[in-house]
Amino acid sequence: MTLINQLINDNNVDAVYIATPPNSNKFYSLKVAQAGKPCCIEKPLATNYKDSLEIYNTFKEKKLPLFVSYYRRCLPRFNQIKTILDENTFGKIIHVNWQFSKPPNKIDLSKKYNWRTDPEVAPNGYFDDLASHGLDLFTYLLGKIIEAKGFSLNQLNLYKAKDTFTACWLHENGITGSGHWNFGCAQYKDKVIISGSKDEIIFSIFKDNPILLEINGTTKEYNIKNPKHIQLHHVKSIKNQLFNKIMHPSNAKTALHTSCVMDQITGNLI
Repeated sequence: MTLINQLINDNNVDAVYIATPPNSNKFYSLKVAQAGKPCCIEKPLATNYKDSLEIYNTFKEKKLPLFVSYYRRCLPRFNQIKTILDENTFGKIIHVNWQFSKPPNKIDLSKKYNWRTDPEVAPNGYFDDLASHGLDLFTYLLGKIIEAKGFSLNQLNLYKAKDTFTACWLHENGITGSGHWNFGCAQYKDKVIISGSKDEIIFSIFKDNPILLEINGTTKEYNIKNPKHIQLHHVKSIKNQLFNKIMHPSNAKTALHTSCVMDQITGNLI
C-alpha cells in the first residue's frame, strides 16, 4: 500500500488510470482525488450506485476531471450510428433491444477462481463487466433512462455470481428498451436492434461487423472497423479535454447514471 500511495502522490505523475477490479475503484479513486489529480476509472464506476455517487461527489467538490472507460462513446462506428439517429432519416425511434449471450469459458467450466464471477469483487458477474458497456451506450445514443426494472438468477451454478439477466427500461424521450444477457448459452450472440416508425438499425456492441440500416425495403451497410488499440479514441478525447477544453463524452456524471440503471435492473438500488 505504501508503494501505491507513493505512486499516486509522485510529483512526476500527472494523472492516474485505475484498471483494477471494480471493488477497488472507490478506494483508489478517493486517494487520487485526495492527491488532487485527474483520474480515469475502468467501468463500471463502482460496484454499486451508492459508491459511484460518493466518487462522483468527491471529484465534483474538488473540481477534478474524472473519466470512465466507457470508450464506445468515442468509437467511430457508434458515432456513425449516433449521426444516423440524429439525422432522423428512418422515422421516430420507438424501441431498442439487445440480446447478448455467450458460452461459458474454460475457467467457468473448471470452476476455478475468476474475479469477474466473484460476487465480492464484481457483484453481478459478467453483467458488470459486459452489459454495462451497452447500457451506457444506449443512454449516449438515445437519451437518459428514467426507469429500469429486471430480474436475475444463477441458472448453471458454475460460479457464485448470477449468470442470467433480463430487463426493460424507459428513456426520457419515450423510447422503450429491453435486454437479455445470458453467460451460459450454447452459442455466442450479440445483436442490437433500434426500431423506428419506418425501419431499423442492427449492430453489435462487441463485434465490429457491419452496421445495417434497413430503410424503405433496402439495406445499407456501414463497414467501420474498430482501431487496433480499442481505447485509442477514448484516450485522445481525454487529452482533448485536459488540454483543449473539449468535453469528453464519458465522464463521472454519465457513468453515475449507468450505475443507477444497473442497480435498478439488479434490484440493488438503495
